[in-house]
Amino acid sequence: MKKEAHDETGAISIQVIERMVSLLDALAMYPDPVSLKELSAATKLHPSTAHRILNDLVVKRFVDRSEPGTYRLGMRLLELGNIVKSRLSVREAALDFMRALHRKTHQTINLSVRQSDEIVYIDRSFSERSGMQVVRAIGGRAPLHLTSTGKLFLSIDDPKAVRSYATRTGLAGHNKNSITDLSKLERELSMVRALGYARDNEELELGVRCMAAGIRDDSGKLVAGLSISAPADRLQEDWVEDLVSTASQISSALGYRQDRS
Repeated sequence: MKKEAHDETGAISIQVIERMVSLLDALAMYPDPVSLKELSAATKLHPSTAHRILNDLVVKRFVDRSEPGTYRLGMRLLELGNIVKSRLSVREAALDFMRALHRKTHQTINLSVRQSDEIVYIDRSFSERSGMQVVRAIGGRAPLHLTSTGKLFLSIDDPKAVRSYATRTGLAGHNKNSITDLSKLERELSMVRALGYARDNEELELGVRCMAAGIRDDSGKLVAGLSISAPADRLQEDWVEDLVSTASQISSALGYRQDRS
């Protein structure tokens, strides 16, 4: 009998949680305060049940009662959301996706962020079997205009900012393939914007080609680049789709929703 009573209590608790979540989901659908009658209809809860749960949510600040009989989502949800956001790490969100992409391509997968006029490699998935020596370790840096991820970041800068970058850096090159001319860089960035991804055709290191797609956070801000590096003769064009899809999945894990951008 005790076990049955325990099971019954647990079932009731779960039912209350389900009803609470259904009310929060219903409130999220409305931009303006919602009446008890509308919430009851949307959740198929009896008005007295909905009213009782809403009152508890108001006490805990998950719901605000804007005026008698109408409700909206409360500030406590925003506070908790900000805590979750502050704890989200691009690296943590990306790691499993990077490993999956590495298993599919068998090539080096890089995660990079922008710091001033350079990109910084913050993580990497690779194996010795890729046939390519990893020159830049995690924490290594490279100029924006010589890397696929760097071009992603430059492509969202306005023309004046790109010219300022060119002036500051002198667009120094590493080899014969490096882009060292501003007009050529501007054409390259225009192509990046049109395609939605970027390339490095042996511009940073001879014998190595890369392609990169952007990762965005919940506000739509470009926060990192995901890239595939491979020996120049081994980079496959059909990897672009997998790369873009993987970057999109990481963005979703960070809260990005394309329909809100």
